[in-house]
Amino acid sequence: MENELKKLFPSFTYYNEEHLDTKKDYQWFITEKNDIIGIAKSELTARDMKLISTFLPTYNIHIPIPTELELWWRETIRKGSNKKISPFRFVFFQIKKDQIEPEQFKAAIDDFYSKGVPILWENEYQGVIIEESLQYGEEAISYDQIIDVLMSDLYSRIRFFVGPFMDSLQEINSFYTSFIKHAEMALSHSDSAVISYSEAIIYHFINKADPEFINEASKIILKEFLMDEELLHTIKVFISCNLNVSVAAKKLHLHRNSLQYRLDKFIDKTGIDIRKFHEAVVVYLILLAKVHKN
Repeated sequence: MENELKKLFPSFTYYNEEHLDTKKDYQWFITEKNDIIGIAKSELTARDMKLISTFLPTYNIHIPIPTELELWWRETIRKGSNKKISPFRFVFFQIKKDQIEPEQFKAAIDDFYSKGVPILWENEYQGVIIEESLQYGEEAISYDQIIDVLMSDLYSRIRFFVGPFMDSLQEINSFYTSFIKHAEMALSHSDSAVISYSEAIIYHFINKADPEFINEASKIILKEFLMDEELLHTIKVFISCNLNVSVAAKKLHLHRNSLQYRLDKFIDKTGIDIRKFHEAVVVYLILLAKVHKN
């Protein structure tokens, strides 16, 4: 196919360091041999792009050249497979745009695993780590710990959306597509650095809720505190800390008595005792929906 492309497009070239100044003017593709080829965008019509990308995946020149294993995953996700496979899970990540080089991030991630892990890049700042199940004697990866170390080493905010373990590739294409969608939605709802797939289900419900209902429920539940962002943030942190006053006070940098005063004030004015789980859940859902609405 490369020979045919050479005949059709005079600008056909293989990527190397000489193209650093002109790489933005080219559309890049990756071949079965893992070579990166480019054609000047000015020579490509929409029809050309559609036809070529049917056979050759497009390639973002800013991200690391994919390994054979990463290419295998790309192809498997695209086509699906009946092949038996050890349990694995997808871990979506989001790094601060224009702050970390993809190569630098990939090297940092590899340090946490006994062997290099496949990374499927969506763009220069988002992608999916494919984590295989643990071998005997290996310790489980804690993404809360990883993120602390990474942000300390790379001086940038990083976020993870951790998927469930799976052991089938039959419907992997549809799952991968929905996984990316759910990851982006969950990260837009929450300010947490690490979110699990099960935690994100709540955001999916909120996303489906009727906006008019959310608006009405917010007024009824929050009453005079509807626009009190400081107090609502305090309540949200308290609930997210499992209703533990001491832990929440530490996280908010407040004296325990000051936090207790704010909680009592909310309980007194709204009649909702957020120290009780079932009542706290209602308030928490309203607060999450309010953030999504804004």
